[in-house]
Amino acid sequence: MNETPRDHRPAKSIRVLLAEDQGMARGALALLLGMEPDIEVVAQVSAGDALVDTALAYRPDVALLDLELPVLSRLDAAAELRDQVPDCRVLILTTYGRPGHLRRAMEAGAAGFLVKDGPVEELTVAIRRVLTGETVIDPALSAAALSTGPNPLTARECEVLDASADGATVADIAGKLHLSESTVRDHFSSAIGKTGTRDRTEALREARRQGWL
Repeated sequence: MNETPRDHRPAKSIRVLLAEDQGMARGALALLLGMEPDIEVVAQVSAGDALVDTALAYRPDVALLDLELPVLSRLDAAAELRDQVPDCRVLILTTYGRPGHLRRAMEAGAAGFLVKDGPVEELTVAIRRVLTGETVIDPALSAAALSTGPNPLTARECEVLDASADGATVADIAGKLHLSESTVRDHFSSAIGKTGTRDRTEALREARRQGWL
């Protein structure tokens, strides 16, 4: 008599939510993780605006988040999950690791921070480790973060620089952030001085390179 094939997955698999905007990369990662006997990819999202609702619906144990997730971008997603789904451990994945990104990820409540070019075995081990309460950080990035100082920019200076990303004028930024134009100029001047650059465009570029934005 033929037997029905059995699912060799443990009774209690690690439930994983994938948040990655590139469909091919997301599908490949889901396939690789699904081959692990103790890991189950229960949901996938391509943008940040669906993240919290999906997590609330599927109750994953671990969420793997692309650092540059659209709509709810950068590290806002980790902070939202920490507040709305506190039982879900957040593991940040990024193409370009920056010490500033690492610091902000930890402040946002992430349990881990890895670069995407690592082996999948490293990722699966990290998933299991964060579920036990550990914090997992890419070793090279951790060393770089220790060798660099904290972000010298204030929150408002970061906000003003970020608002200038699309070539917005001082008047546009002032209106958007409910500041006077002179205050916006003061923040630009301070940010330029702290980054050692010549203008706000260079200051924005340097802040991004350092991972401060």
